[in-house]
Amino acid sequence: MSLIRTKNLTRIYHLGEREIPALQGVSLEIDAGQMVALRGRSGSGKTTLLNCISGLDRPTSGRVWLDGEEVTAFNEQERVDLRRRMLGFIFQSHALLPIYSAAENIDFVLRLAGWTRAERKVRTTEVLELVGLKAWMNHRPFELSGGQQQRISIARALAAKPQIVLADEPTGELDAVTSEQVLQMFQRFAHSEKTTILVATHDMMVDEYADEVLYLQDGRILERQKLR
Repeated sequence: MSLIRTKNLTRIYHLGEREIPALQGVSLEIDAGQMVALRGRSGSGKTTLLNCISGLDRPTSGRVWLDGEEVTAFNEQERVDLRRRMLGFIFQSHALLPIYSAAENIDFVLRLAGWTRAERKVRTTEVLELVGLKAWMNHRPFELSGGQQQRISIARALAAKPQIVLADEPTGELDAVTSEQVLQMFQRFAHSEKTTILVATHDMMVDEYADEVLYLQDGRILERQKLR
């Protein structure tokens, strides 16, 4: 059974009397432990698709299943609970809590997921080591470079061992070297931890690391390219 499945997913936004179709009948299936890239120009529907998969947005029509559970049938609290136990998020803007240290940003997510104090301490150190930033664990975001902040964001997303990580333009503000490091991390986590990583991106470098690329245009999947 596919870990992520959508069927005839549509999302229409209304701007005054205008209807803007962001998704138009998207059906897809993604297995566990895959790194999949969503490629397309701005406005192609990449972010909307991530939001509908995660339950952050409701599709106008169509259905979404995560690990066999129909997200589109959930109420708001059930969607919140699902995100806490199953999903990790990585944003282009990092979205770190500015008054918290790197370690505290990670600890916060683990507290929400119900981990004990002892478990949180061990796991926080573990994921900081994985992204090479244990020495910066007590630094706050403004004391870190953009690349370091993004690695903290990755560590935070992976901390609670989610089945799925959704990344929206995660390399958009990074230089080529740091982007490559981030994509290598994604590939390693997907294959070693069996975490499914879905990356919405303009970055063509992702093709070197993804297992599959979905090309979107005007809210439709134009092409699926298996790379591995």
